[in-house]
Amino acid sequence: MYPQNRNSSFGFQSTYSGPASASVAKSFMQRVFSWMAIALAITAFVAYYFSSSQALMSALITQQGLTGLGWVVMLAPIGFVLLMSFGFHKLSSGTLTLIFGAYAVVMGMSLSFILLAFTAASIYQTFAVTAGMFGLMAFLGYTTKTDLTKFGSLLMMGLIGIILASVVNMFLGSSTLEYIISFLGVVIFTGLAAYDTQKLKRMSAQLEEGSESAKKLTILGALTLYLDFINLFLFLLRFLGDRR
Repeated sequence: MYPQNRNSSFGFQSTYSGPASASVAKSFMQRVFSWMAIALAITAFVAYYFSSSQALMSALITQQGLTGLGWVVMLAPIGFVLLMSFGFHKLSSGTLTLIFGAYAVVMGMSLSFILLAFTAASIYQTFAVTAGMFGLMAFLGYTTKTDLTKFGSLLMMGLIGIILASVVNMFLGSSTLEYIISFLGVVIFTGLAAYDTQKLKRMSAQLEEGSESAKKLTILGALTLYLDFINLFLFLLRFLGDRR
């Protein structure tokens, strides 16, 4: 579930200064985290709803494997991320919001398989651990004076590396490589939580509050942090999850 909204700055410079900028940044980040939380709630509800219905799960997967709809659900998230990223300048904030909502629903359908594979207790535990780690790193990214840009470049190289390694391991089936990928995944997405939070905070300093650009960047920022959270959760689940 690696696809990331690794946009550049969408025309905004990463500068940050002054109390006015701090006020705008605080308001902006509150909206970003609110939309992220809404999307996570939608995803969790849809995942639970689908996993609780044998009829709905049968529409996604049978004994022979994924159905046509199942394949659409598994692959569609990549398309949504690309559409929102490359359509940033052309799409309105309202359209981006609707796409983000649809994306959260489809992700919930996709993650419904996980609720059937792992025990409920281990899923709740992993979610709590993920929320704690993500919250801590996001707070660090928001408050630190250290420029995390150089770390962001390393994290992106690591992200590309685990994507390539995951593709290779699809053919090798190495449990050792799978463990290494999972460990690196936890490290990378923990770091990205801090890096992306700082990047969004700095970009917000160039925004006019209430403008169309600010509204659109709010949704794209929520998408970025949403993906960091989901990927961190999935990698942690490989260590903390108990299979049924």
